[in-house]
Amino acid sequence: MNDNLLATVDLGSNSFRLLVAKIKDDGILYPIDQIREPVRLGAGLDVNNILSEESQELAFKVLSRFAERLKGFDRHQVRVVGTSTLRIAKNAEDFILEANKILGFNIEVISGNEEARLIYIGAMHSLAFSEVKQLVVDIGGGSTEFIIGRGYKPQIMESVTMGCVSFSNRYFKNGELTDSNFNNAIFAARSKIQAMEHLFAKHDWVAAIGSSGTIRALYDLIILNGFSEQITLNSLYKIKKILLKFKKIKNLAVPGLKEDRNPVIAGGLAILIAIFEELQLDKMTIADGSLREGVMYDLLGRKSDDDLRIHTVNALKNRYEFY
Repeated sequence: MNDNLLATVDLGSNSFRLLVAKIKDDGILYPIDQIREPVRLGAGLDVNNILSEESQELAFKVLSRFAERLKGFDRHQVRVVGTSTLRIAKNAEDFILEANKILGFNIEVISGNEEARLIYIGAMHSLAFSEVKQLVVDIGGGSTEFIIGRGYKPQIMESVTMGCVSFSNRYFKNGELTDSNFNNAIFAARSKIQAMEHLFAKHDWVAAIGSSGTIRALYDLIILNGFSEQITLNSLYKIKKILLKFKKIKNLAVPGLKEDRNPVIAGGLAILIAIFEELQLDKMTIADGSLREGVMYDLLGRKSDDDLRIHTVNALKNRYEFY
């Protein structure tokens, strides 16, 4: 196996993702293979936070396919992380023991703050380098991360237990798309944001950036429909209006929205609307990088004897012609 390859596996509450990338001479990672499987592990939690056998079996099948792709990789080339669902599942230990055997690499269940740190690193590496203070938001399947930082250094990190899977299951029961269900979900999300909002009160940011699948999916819908060139609160209200026309999640057939996103898009939209309303955001741009890229750059930093931050900053300056 080429020692210039690295791989990361992100066992999210909505999707499992595998990323394989090559380390080039300029110190930048170039993806050569990406796999996303909508496992929705978080939907397999019952009221007692026990993962169902059915959800575990689906996860194991996906991990078997990932294992085939990772054949030949050494342990130092791969990092596997588990997030919100595996943090709270009472039978997570049993699941992880079996998953480790199938995958051939050990799963590391990371804390909410560590998840936030890695998301920030991944997002920043996908954008032109900047030292201005920025807010990064990532809506996952079971948690939402908020990070304020400059350059590649996160300064404030917070993980809130709300996600597109958990909110879709809780507030859109029986798949009903109604104003009442949206309002309840938005109110609940705003309440959770208020509980941590004091951490951000004295830290103004210049730009708000969204990462990961949920925010990317909503951004794509906004662009496709010509609502705005960036994510705005008004454009999110327009997406909500489109979803309400279908009345039920099972009826959703929105051009530009992937079918596997249908079961979780309402919960994700409600959370993003709440974020805009509560934090009084004007607009949000999008980053291509997220947790899996952050895990990979962190892995590269462990692997390298050089100062990764300085090396990468210089490479990005050359790429974007900053002198």
